[in-house]
Amino acid sequence: MLPDVTTAYISHSACLQHETGSDHPESPQRLYAIEDALISAGLMNLLARLDAPRATREQLCRVHSPEYLDEIERRAPKSGLIMLDGDTVMGPASLEAAYRAAGGMVQGVDRVMHNEVDTVFCSTRPPGHHAGRNSAMGFCIFNNVAVGAAHALAAGLDRVAIVDFDVHHGNGTESIFQSDERVMLCSVFQHPFYPDTSLVTDSQHIIHVPLDAGACSDEFQQGVQDRLLPALHRFRPELILVSAGFDSHFEDGMGQLNLLDSDYYWITREIMRVAAQHAGGRVVSTLEGGYELHALGRAVVQHIRALMRI
Repeated sequence: MLPDVTTAYISHSACLQHETGSDHPESPQRLYAIEDALISAGLMNLLARLDAPRATREQLCRVHSPEYLDEIERRAPKSGLIMLDGDTVMGPASLEAAYRAAGGMVQGVDRVMHNEVDTVFCSTRPPGHHAGRNSAMGFCIFNNVAVGAAHALAAGLDRVAIVDFDVHHGNGTESIFQSDERVMLCSVFQHPFYPDTSLVTDSQHIIHVPLDAGACSDEFQQGVQDRLLPALHRFRPELILVSAGFDSHFEDGMGQLNLLDSDYYWITREIMRVAAQHAGGRVVSTLEGGYELHALGRAVVQHIRALMRI
């Protein structure tokens, strides 16, 4: 079946060069697993493949402080690995990968804004949603989805929504946009769990959908239907960005949620319906978590099938 929409697949070879050590779950094998699954599913040849450009300093400084960028560039090692925090590893190729991961989101936003493609999936790493304005955290160096949202606002949009489904809450994204009502952040995540996010918020544009450990498809879908989708419809986003984490899968040992492959198709389809109604169908997604390689590949296939409407 041919797709109803044109979907771009943005990646870059630099993202495969970001080394984290032999025992680290955020490994280059994640991207290989995704590509293998897409080839096996017969989808890769239906995607518009694009190389991610480097994000510029101006684009990064919309969400990160200049001092943080200077520190990251200064600390980037010439050889070996260093730790930016207890989980976040940086090697000689990591800075380039981080620039490309953020730049992929910028390119994705530009492509859908210019009507060159309908939807985008950025298969890049390192992930981004834990990175704050002044800090790396939880495998993340730059906050890729935040860079994309800020770029869309700079291009003239008034309302950008971010949907974050990951076993971990995107605390960095929330901290960046907590005072910016032009960005709605809707997050579905296990709670209580890393990074120990408080559920207390008086912001109408910050929507939490916390799930108890052990939650399955029914609880996940009910939370999305009761809280996330009504909030998106009230907000009427002009563009929807997705922090797509696949570590809520029941096979993934990173957390204790029990989602199925089909749940990722379901939530992406619901996001696409909101986008069709309010955002001209424009959706740009970027990879966050997902560490059990077989489950990751299958779940991303379902996510991209829904982005392609097949």
